[in-house]
Amino acid sequence: MAFAIKRHRITVSDYLRMAEAGILRDDDRVELIEGEIVDMPPIGAAHAGTLIQLTRLFMQRAGTRALVSVQNPLRLGEDLGEDSMPQPDLVLLRPRPDCYRTGHPGPEDVLLVVEVCDSSSAYDREVEVPLYARHGVPEVWLADLTRGVVERCRHPGPDGYAAIETCQGRDRLAPERLPDVSLAVSEIMGPDGGATAS
Repeated sequence: MAFAIKRHRITVSDYLRMAEAGILRDDDRVELIEGEIVDMPPIGAAHAGTLIQLTRLFMQRAGTRALVSVQNPLRLGEDLGEDSMPQPDLVLLRPRPDCYRTGHPGPEDVLLVVEVCDSSSAYDREVEVPLYARHGVPEVWLADLTRGVVERCRHPGPDGYAAIETCQGRDRLAPERLPDVSLAVSEIMGPDGGATAS
């Protein structure tokens, strides 16, 4: 008789209690994805610099119409029995008077998710983007530093995003829910075009 490996899935509540108890430290690079704690790779200079640039651009152009959340938890999946709490690189959130002090945001609060990817591009495409789509996150941008492009994913559903377009160079893109907040890919990628691994 074969021995079956039993996995113990972790809920979002368990995950948060582990952090409160000090089992997970503030500097641990982990996410909760579909009930499993996943180690995340270290952030390189190109990744960090692109994220700083995106934060600056969105804060300037969105103003008070969106809150810019950087590498903070997004609560997904409890309604579907999939406990996940990813920490997207950047999220534009609907403004709320408490700035989400009383609870982490969920998909209904999201205007846009941006993931900066280099060494993590396969994970972002195959795990995180489908996860966002299943939970109704309206739009995701993948800023791919190795290719110097931004992939824009819209119209979420259980099988993924129905509309995916690749933008580069002087192409401009704006979140569907903030259509006047326009960025050129060249602004996001920086002077070297972003085609750099970090």
